[in-house]
Amino acid sequence: MRNIFVERLEGLPIEEQPIEIVERKGIGHPDYICDLLAEAASQTLSKYYLKKFGTILHYNLDKGLLVAGRSQPKFGGGKILEPIKIIIAGRATDRINTTSLPIAEIVKRAVKKELARILNLTKKELEKNFQILVDYKPGAANLQEVFKRGNKVAISNDTSFGVGHAPLSKTEKLTLNVANLINSQKFIEKFPFVGRDIKVMVLREKKNISVIFTIPYIDRYIKSVKEYFERKEKIKKEIEKYIKKNFDFKSVRINHNTLDNPQAKSENEIYLTCTGLSAEQGDDGQVGRGNRVCGLITPCREMSLEAAAGKNINHPGKLYQALSFLIAQKIGKIKGVQECYLKLLSEIGKPLDQPQMALIKLRAENFEKTKEKAIFLTQKIFDNLKPFQISIAKGKYQLF
Repeated sequence: MRNIFVERLEGLPIEEQPIEIVERKGIGHPDYICDLLAEAASQTLSKYYLKKFGTILHYNLDKGLLVAGRSQPKFGGGKILEPIKIIIAGRATDRINTTSLPIAEIVKRAVKKELARILNLTKKELEKNFQILVDYKPGAANLQEVFKRGNKVAISNDTSFGVGHAPLSKTEKLTLNVANLINSQKFIEKFPFVGRDIKVMVLREKKNISVIFTIPYIDRYIKSVKEYFERKEKIKKEIEKYIKKNFDFKSVRINHNTLDNPQAKSENEIYLTCTGLSAEQGDDGQVGRGNRVCGLITPCREMSLEAAAGKNINHPGKLYQALSFLIAQKIGKIKGVQECYLKLLSEIGKPLDQPQMALIKLRAENFEKTKEKAIFLTQKIFDNLKPFQISIAKGKYQLF
């Protein structure tokens, strides 16, 4: 019998609270890049282990760092002076009996492929702009042994917890949608001078919204300060139009690249880059400092600081993060549910389908009836844990 507890959610619903803050870091943000590349390494290694051995061996590649390079942006096109350094580190099984496994080569290839894909880089541009380092050691013997002990149900290799919530508030949807719009291929084709490294921060005060978003502009498309500000105004109006068309807040205030000097005379006084990334000069990154599994950073919600990216599928820091969000989403779709929070707690060495605790907090019209449905849904998902784990390993669920 699983330890599943259901409680009534007390206090004001998030939509009725006077203040709400939501953030999303876009796909070119240094923290997002670190998450993305650690997870690319993780998924590739999982697939390699599955293909070669029929099972996923022990690894954790959830330590990643991006060290900013140096650049010299110029109107019409500048140059990279020093490449961006990316370090992926952690633990991985690299030997079976007498056979050595090419872990570093597999991980480096995965990182390069993913970087080229998200940033639309040629092989030459990739080699010029990025330096990639992979540094790992084999995992501790007792953690490797955990993988051998799980037959039908995997054993937890850490004591950790996951937190999820659903449904998303209107402010959360706005933040996610605006960031995804700016990062979309359609938007970039329409505005090719827009870089990938974006951040959207939204403040809701009652029914009034303040949106602050940053975008690095690509220097080869910009010929002057005047042209930069003209294009910046065009982007601002595009976002304002989108928000007013799709959301019904009382008022919307929009600020874009507010660090710019309004009386700028040179490239140094505006947000101009060679690559569309702040990482080329101004900003470093690290795994786990970006979006949570819901794709957002939500300080007004219950949330975990655990990094899901790069971990193996038997690590509850990954599995329970994804599970908590998935279960909360499913419960949130039950008729009459206004809000749902879910916390899952593991215990190292115990079966992952037997959480030490699953705590569901509900705000629903018919609490008792919904409570039984929520417990049933949670039980059903834990009864079918292994397919879900494999789906995560193959990249079928959002993790950031």
